[in-house]
Amino acid sequence: MAEILNVKNLSVRIGGQTSLTAVDDVSFSIRSGECFALVGESGCGKSLTALSLMRLLPDGLYIDRGEVRLNGTDLLELTEREMQAVRGDRIAMIFQEPATSLNPVMTVGEQIVEAVRLHERVSKEEARQRALQWLARVGLDEPQKRFDAFAHELSGGQKQRVMIAMALACRPDVVVADEPTTALDVTRQAQILDLLKELQKEHGIALLLITHDLALVRQYADRVALMYAGQIVEQSKVSDFFENPSHPYACLLLSAVPSADKSAQTLTGIAGSVPELSAMPSGCRFAPRCPAAKEACLQKCPAMRPTVPGRLVRCFYPDSPVTSSTTHLQKTMRSEETVLKLTDVSVTYGSRGGLFSRQKAFEAVSHATLSLARGKTLALVGESGSGKTTLGKAALGLLENATVSGSVEIAGEVAFDARGRFKRHLRSCAQIVFQDPFASLDPRMSVGELVSDGIMALCPGLSKADARRKVSELLDSVGLPSAAADRLAHEFSGGQRQRIAIARALAVEPQIVVCDEPTSALDVSVQAQILNLLREIQAEQGVSYLFITHNFAVVEFMAHEVAVMQHGRIVESGTAAEVLTHPQHAYTQTLLAAVPRL
Repeated sequence: MAEILNVKNLSVRIGGQTSLTAVDDVSFSIRSGECFALVGESGCGKSLTALSLMRLLPDGLYIDRGEVRLNGTDLLELTEREMQAVRGDRIAMIFQEPATSLNPVMTVGEQIVEAVRLHERVSKEEARQRALQWLARVGLDEPQKRFDAFAHELSGGQKQRVMIAMALACRPDVVVADEPTTALDVTRQAQILDLLKELQKEHGIALLLITHDLALVRQYADRVALMYAGQIVEQSKVSDFFENPSHPYACLLLSAVPSADKSAQTLTGIAGSVPELSAMPSGCRFAPRCPAAKEACLQKCPAMRPTVPGRLVRCFYPDSPVTSSTTHLQKTMRSEETVLKLTDVSVTYGSRGGLFSRQKAFEAVSHATLSLARGKTLALVGESGSGKTTLGKAALGLLENATVSGSVEIAGEVAFDARGRFKRHLRSCAQIVFQDPFASLDPRMSVGELVSDGIMALCPGLSKADARRKVSELLDSVGLPSAAADRLAHEFSGGQRQRIAIARALAVEPQIVVCDEPTSALDVSVQAQILNLLREIQAEQGVSYLFITHNFAVVEFMAHEVAVMQHGRIVESGTAAEVLTHPQHAYTQTLLAAVPRL
């Protein structure tokens, strides 16, 4: 296979009074029809590397040195006008955040048509037909309806599929996919990645896949590069990387992946955190967290060097044994007491209708019944749009402009009064951790104010001094320093923001926490820390979790029971062992068949 993209010694710096290196000496190449995966923790430089290839770095960052050759042409030497002709036509990108990448004042169809006509001499009708074909090919139902929709009218998964259709519409040589399936459930994820693999074979597309899902890398990628603190630390064939990792960081990362056989113990986390750009170690950047580090590792940064054919490792002592301790836990509930009971719950949304149309009703959840015991985790799984989040919010009285029928009981008490309003005093019994911690945290409030807000509202008799003391204890319990109370949410990483959200939910000592995709945006090592934290809190306090997720590895690790939703209905439920190993419903069998495995 011919080499299409070659990146050599790429370095990206942040300008200002003190210039800092964010991406340091990154080199790799991708051949025609190959899938090359770039993996690593949040903040390691994966997305900056991708943006550098497209020459789309934000203000304040610049490419210090290196080469990015596309079919022999160095993209870094092109003028901006020449580069505009390359973007979208020869090299395209699927961005991680489709909501911020789509134009809110244009229909999604118009945006795809614009991209096609910008690079090809075709009529507006031809571009429209191609757009419709691609919307259908990426799995969007009713392509014509989606073509005329605005971005805000689509779900997160639908917006992501529109982004993929837009990127592929001009049949580029290289596609840079930055977390292309983060917002998708397992069946849509498999559909999109199978489509990308099919197109690779048909058109010889080179795919750069940026992801934190190691199971996807194992199933779809040909080669992999692992990044840490701005540097690539290991590069090899996928089979070699998973069967025999060389770098200590790779070994620890693989051991942090949740699975059913680890459900009786804590996941192997990685001590410490990624170093700040302003405090980068003088030696090996992973040395402060490496259990196999020696004196030489602290003095000098190792260079990338081959160990076996096809493998490069940035380590003085590759293949060193790495040991880590795990704590065994009993995955049992404290009692059979039911703390949350939903009986025949339905959620209906009504549209006003127009001048010549009747009011229409849409049933998002239909006659759902489930129960959650104290100290137990119930996983609610299903495709995007199946009603999982709607059901979780309905249980807590968080839905607006919707009619909720049926019965909801929290701690043995009916949650809604005669007029259908959620009883305020039950707020301290049930809390929620939202999928996107950044969007759910007020950017104007300090972390201390965010965490104490619920305490002051639901525990009015508590003094401010006691509230501050409790905030400090809560931050400590989720692994954050007490000094974090004086900082704002944007100053923290994604994993740290999720810890803040968990601390806020636990502040009023709830019996139930609804966790809505709490780890979907987190890399493997941070996900391990969050899952361990939730398990520890459950073991200590007997908290019950309604865990909404499409990550079946997390379900296997966390759940005692599983309920499967399809089109607003619960189609199967039972113990985790029963549902995951002997699924009875055809839909459950389809979901499990689509799950990528290590």
